[in-house]
Amino acid sequence: MAHRWETPGSVWLEDEHTAQFELASSEGLGRIERQAQSRGRLPDIAHLLGASLPLSCDCSPIYPEGFAFCPTCGAPLDKLAGRAKTSPDWWGPWSDHLLPRHVPHGLNVTALALGENLEERPAAPAPGRPDLNMPAPPNAHCVFAAGAFGFPTQRLIALAHARNVLQYWDPLGQAWHVMAPEDNASDLTFSVPAASYAWLPASDPRRGEVALVPTDRGLRRLFINPVSETYRTEVVFDGQLASAPGAMRRHVACLVHGEAGTVLWSAHSDMSNETVYACDAPAGQWARPVGYDGKLFWLHAQGQLVWQPGAPPQWIAWPAGWSPRLQFGGPTQSRDGRLWLIGHDGQAYSFLELGKLAGQREALSGARLGFASLLFRRGHAVVDEPWGLEHVEDPHDDDAMVLPLLRGFNNNRSQPSGLVLRFHQYTGMAEDALAGRIIPRTTFEWIGKRNVILDDIARLAHPLECVPFVYDNCLWLHHPDWNQVRGWRLDALP
Repeated sequence: MAHRWETPGSVWLEDEHTAQFELASSEGLGRIERQAQSRGRLPDIAHLLGASLPLSCDCSPIYPEGFAFCPTCGAPLDKLAGRAKTSPDWWGPWSDHLLPRHVPHGLNVTALALGENLEERPAAPAPGRPDLNMPAPPNAHCVFAAGAFGFPTQRLIALAHARNVLQYWDPLGQAWHVMAPEDNASDLTFSVPAASYAWLPASDPRRGEVALVPTDRGLRRLFINPVSETYRTEVVFDGQLASAPGAMRRHVACLVHGEAGTVLWSAHSDMSNETVYACDAPAGQWARPVGYDGKLFWLHAQGQLVWQPGAPPQWIAWPAGWSPRLQFGGPTQSRDGRLWLIGHDGQAYSFLELGKLAGQREALSGARLGFASLLFRRGHAVVDEPWGLEHVEDPHDDDAMVLPLLRGFNNNRSQPSGLVLRFHQYTGMAEDALAGRIIPRTTFEWIGKRNVILDDIARLAHPLECVPFVYDNCLWLHHPDWNQVRGWRLDALP
């Protein structure tokens, strides 16, 4: 027989013979598996629920929320309720809702104050090293999200959407756990490259609620149960998705493979007023949408699809002979606020204005890598118009190539700053460096008011697979080929 204890959020059972507590149910978590409550997992479960842990007694390995003393021996407990400190969420920089409207959404841009932290480190040319490491997720080709998910403390998940694997990081046990679906319908497979993936986080999540996620079967709302190491989904929209979803003001939209071709599905953010628009657009791989100036832009190898809520979408094919270089980073802005995309016409590179049937073109003297005004030609920053001349500070950087990974947005800075990879002594084509050529020496750097070298990387291949993310007030860098995720501590972020 067991005594039943009820807290505002959970139900606990106390064994009358051993006096040990066991979680029976908790709000929003569904079925609780007994075998999941092993002693190795209990510290993490206690922090997730705001429960209590023993300090000196051995009466029970865990106690219900709010317990300050052991009811058996009276020993004081480590009362976790109300003590958690929340770190800022991370959903991939393309889901940063703190960015102002004049900055394109959907690109690798974050509003987190990374520069104020990283620039406290020794400036270049002093070499830096990671402060700490984390084991790489078992399924390393993944996207990361760090958030509270309705719990009192932040946690990290890694979704390998191409393999239908959701992974959960237990920071106290220092281990990754593969979460199991609660039913066969909870399939998270989405057959697009990681660079095209995007999920839409819940603005006011229920306990365990993660985000609106795209799958091959349609849009789903994802919930996790870290206690039982399971997850479930709720159907939002059924259909074969052609792209990741995007949000514009109070609307959500994504591209769908219809019987007559590609169509655009949209709804209000509460999923009311569903509308389907016909599109004269091709099938195939679409980049994740970019939101700017009240519109969503989907980019494709053959053209662009532009949609403004309340109006039909517009398909605009690229000019004859011109092909985009989406792997170079994505759209960037000119000083008058227009969006541009780099491409090649078989003879030279040029920027093409987005969103117009006969967009303006600007010729270039060479490839430019970057996005959202964080641009580089070879090893030099482009600080004026995207097609302007590069700013040469050090002629030795002519033998380098810089690939921006993440722009840090800051209204107080006149020039863009961010995280980059610098390929040293590289004089080949940009396409070759990004396609898999092994780079003998690469440095991971912060470019800003002070340039800081964070790490030195030997023999890097497929640099576009480097994924920076922020979790637990640390900046992390992940690459699927590495056994460890490298981390750099940050001061408490606002």
